[in-house]
Amino acid sequence: MALVFDRTKGLTDKIFHYCPGCTHGIIHRLVGEVLEELDVLGDTIGVAPVGCSVFAYDYFNCDMHEAAHGRAPAVATGIKRVRPDNVVFTYQGDGDLASIGTAEIVHAAHRGEKITTIFVNNAIYGMTGGQMAPTTLIGQKATTSPYGRTKEHSGMPLKVSEMLSTIDGAVFVERVSVHNAANIRKAKKAIKKAFEVQLKGEGFGIVEVLSTCPTNWGMTPVEGLKWLEENMLPYYPLGNFRTPQEVE
Repeated sequence: MALVFDRTKGLTDKIFHYCPGCTHGIIHRLVGEVLEELDVLGDTIGVAPVGCSVFAYDYFNCDMHEAAHGRAPAVATGIKRVRPDNVVFTYQGDGDLASIGTAEIVHAAHRGEKITTIFVNNAIYGMTGGQMAPTTLIGQKATTSPYGRTKEHSGMPLKVSEMLSTIDGAVFVERVSVHNAANIRKAKKAIKKAFEVQLKGEGFGIVEVLSTCPTNWGMTPVEGLKWLEENMLPYYPLGNFRTPQEVE
């Protein structure tokens, strides 16, 4: 019988700790598959953040390094500069990257560091109990915005991809989603391109992945996927913002 589906060698056998319906697992698999297909697992060093994916070092089947909250781009910069022949990536959530680590990601992009960032945007703080994040939508409720986020109090949600796309050193910027099969395929394609940009030494690359957090959204997994499609996509439009000519 033909084998049609198998575990990627890019992931370990460790069981994920993520909540039911969380799409971190899907994103992990896509990264693992890409690293395996590019045949760089043995040369890759990933940097895990603080947040729901703090234990990413248990899941990716490559060398991993833990970073302090928000500092993954700085740690990755140091690793890449010392070991330029290695593939280096960060895997970060919106609290880690878009809040405490905003300066880190902006300046890594500004310097054109030859690293790849996988940025998971689920519009809320997951690990710490569902507080409002920089990416939380207007009207969206959180433990620190029980009546819903307002522009007057907290400003508009931060559009990280649009912001970074204005920086010359950020040569590959794309926003994708994993709320259905078609978009999962597109997400994998974007992640692969981002790593190819690094392999060619062209500069900084980031893929923003819209993700769900059913637990802190107070929804079932199915409701979460629908909520993402109906609420996040209109504000965070999918698409490519910057691509080097060589990988188009």
